Amino acid sequence: MINLLSYRKAIVVEISEEHPKVSWVKVEIDNSISKAINYNDLTGTIREGDVVIINTTAVELSLGTGGVHFVIFNFSNQSKILDGKGHIMKLRYTPHQIRCLAAEEEDSEYHNIFNEFKSLNGHKVIVGTLHSMLAPIAAMLKWLNDDIKINYLMTDGGSLPIYFSNTVRNLKDKELIYKTITIGHAFGGDLECTNIYTGLIAAKEILKGDVTIVTMGPGIVGTGTKYGFSGIEQGQIIDAVNTLGGEAIIVPRISFKDSRERHFGLSHHTKTVLTEITKTTGKIIIPILDEEKLNILKSQIEKLKLYEKYDIIYEYGDKIVKALNYFNLEVKTMGRGYEDDKEFFETLGAVGFHINKELI
Repeated sequence: MINLLSYRKAIVVEISEEHPKVSWVKVEIDNSISKAINYNDLTGTIREGDVVIINTTAVELSLGTGGVHFVIFNFSNQSKILDGKGHIMKLRYTPHQIRCLAAEEEDSEYHNIFNEFKSLNGHKVIVGTLHSMLAPIAAMLKWLNDDIKINYLMTDGGSLPIYFSNTVRNLKDKELIYKTITIGHAFGGDLECTNIYTGLIAAKEILKGDVTIVTMGPGIVGTGTKYGFSGIEQGQIIDAVNTLGGEAIIVPRISFKDSRERHFGLSHHTKTVLTEITKTTGKIIIPILDEEKLNILKSQIEKLKLYEKYDIIYEYGDKIVKALNYFNLEVKTMGRGYEDDKEFFETLGAVGFHINKELI
């Protein structure tokens, strides 16, 4: 029999950080201290001295973003009683399946909104791939115009609990994003929806923001193959935006500091999505960089003939560092900050700059 996960019994020795939905703790296993995460809604409150069962799989695999232990069961919380509304299950048919009140289901106060929906009427939807794109785009938008109302729609391409994202909690605390929606098997948003279509409708008709940012949660999946990455969902999301009558603002993944050749300039993720996956159109925002790097991007765009299908827009994004500093945000992508990967961040600044111009 193949073991798909590993788990161990441990003792909680310290509560490092605690929030209503998630707690970061330290646990002792065989006289060794490790970090672990407890999702309070799933496994209950947690205290020092509790005996817990933890999932140790990610640590044993030496994963990056998800490389911590997760509490599966707490012996101090031997029973929990179901309460609240909703009958839509997420994490379906797993030991941790949970009940959610989906915004579109019949028990929801918003049910009729979905039946009466006609169109997004040009609602602006920024479609990214990496979770690290969220904070810089939101910061740039709010730095340029504090009145812009931004909502965030998190897909299930990465982390499923939105609580895992320190970024989301920080952005909400700083009032850079207004509300959140989690779709698919992702959960924990201010609104729950079953798929990208109802999620987009909820963003426009219920949350009524000026702009919606869509990315997965932390932890993109990649395999080093052409189609084997969870960011491929970007193409399907772009098509959904267009199907519903919205305006798709496409965020390319750009870097000149990634050691992997397939991610040099326009990432192969972006190339694959825009040439083979997306069936509709949208605006691709390209940052204005120094002549050499900009020529590389233009050459890649020319070779792929993206201009035949998309509206290619060049914008300055170099003020992104001022926006991040203004809101005291320290953002990293693949372990690299602004000084280590300026072009990645300036792409996001260019997106925010363009959206702000359109909303003025």
